[in-house]
Amino acid sequence: MSAGMYALSEEQQEIRTVIRAICDDKIAPYAADVDEQARYPREAHDALLATGFFAPHVPEAYGGAGADALATVIVIEEIARADLSASLIPAVNKLGSLPVQIGGSEELKKKYLGGLANGDGGFSYCLSEPDAGSDAANQKTRAVRDGDHWILNGVKRWITNAGESEYYTVLAMTDPEKRSKGISAFVVEKSDPGVSFGAPEKKLGIKGSPTREVYLDNVRIPGDRLIGEEGRGFEYAMKTLDHTRITIAAQAVGIAQGALDYALGYIQQRKQFGKAIAEFQGVEFMVADMGMKVEAARQLTYAAAGRSERGDADLTFFGAAAKCFASDVAMQVTTDAVQLLGGYGFTRDYPVERMMRDAKITQIYEGTNQVQRIVMARQLLAGVQSQL
Repeated sequence: MSAGMYALSEEQQEIRTVIRAICDDKIAPYAADVDEQARYPREAHDALLATGFFAPHVPEAYGGAGADALATVIVIEEIARADLSASLIPAVNKLGSLPVQIGGSEELKKKYLGGLANGDGGFSYCLSEPDAGSDAANQKTRAVRDGDHWILNGVKRWITNAGESEYYTVLAMTDPEKRSKGISAFVVEKSDPGVSFGAPEKKLGIKGSPTREVYLDNVRIPGDRLIGEEGRGFEYAMKTLDHTRITIAAQAVGIAQGALDYALGYIQQRKQFGKAIAEFQGVEFMVADMGMKVEAARQLTYAAAGRSERGDADLTFFGAAAKCFASDVAMQVTTDAVQLLGGYGFTRDYPVERMMRDAKITQIYEGTNQVQRIVMARQLLAGVQSQL
C-alpha cells in the first residue's frame, strides 16, 4: 500500500490555496455583517462567480470547471471555514443541478448546466414540502400534462437560496397511484409565470442564505423541461442526495475547522492566573479532542468524496456516514469553541457564536441525522458497506 495514497494531488492542494485566499479577502471580512443584517452574501457570490468557484462541479463539456467530487468538497469546506452561508452558494448549485446532470437530456444539460456555468443564475432544489420532510416521497405538488406542456401546482418549503436562484429542480407527482414511482422531476425558471416566493424564514443560523417557500400556481412549462423519464424523479432525487450529503459534511468540517482555528488563537493570548489558558491541561484536552474529531470528520468526508467520484456501490453508506458524523462533530466543536472563549464566546463580537448557530443546520438539512442513521443501518443490513 502506497504511503501517499491518501494525499491530495498538487492540483487539489492548489485549489485549497486559491479558494482560501479568496475567502480571506472577499468572504470572511463580510461574514459578521451578512449574519447581522441577514442579507445574501453578495460579495461572496460575486467573488465566486469571478473566479470559477460558483458551481465548480459543472463538467467542462458544459462550460464548467469540471471539478471532481473531492475538489468540490475542498472548495465548500474552505468557504464554510469563513462563512457557512456563503458555502451554500456552490453547495446548492450542485444540489439543484445534479438531477439534470444525472437524468437530463443532452439538450437540457447544455441549456441549464451551461447557464449555471456561465453565471446566468443559481440552481435550487425543490423537494421538501409542508407534509414531505423526512417523508420525502409524500409529495403533494402535482404536474399534469397539457398537450406538449406540463402544468405544476404546489408549495415547496425550506428551499435554500429561493428567490436568488434563477433555476429550480422541482419534484412533482405525475401519477399519485404509484407513490415514489409516480414522482417526476422538472426544471422551473424563476421567470416562469405563476412562480412566486414566500417571505424569508427567520432562522437561528445561516442567515445569509435565504430560505423561502416556493409557490407554483398553474406554472406552465414546455414538455422538454421534464428531467429524464417520467416517474423517475424520486430516483434522481435520492441519487443526488447520495452525492450532495458529502457537501454538507464538507460544510461541517469547514465550520468546525474555523471554530477550532479561532479558539486556538484565543487561548494562546488569553491569560488567567498569570499564564495563557492554553497551558492548562483541561484546556489542552479540549482542543486535542476538537482537533482529533475534525480530522476524523475530514478523512471520512474525503473518503466519501472519492466514492462519489467513482460511483462506488457503498456511496450511500459513506455519504450518510460522512454527513452524520461531520455535522455532529461541527456542533460539538463549535460549542466547545464558545466554551473556550467564555463570556466573550457568547457575544456577537466574536465569530464562534455565529459558527455555533450556523453549525446546527448541518445536523438537519439534506436529511436529519436520525434519517442518516436509518440509511446507514439499512445499507449495513443489506451488506453494502466497503471492506476498505
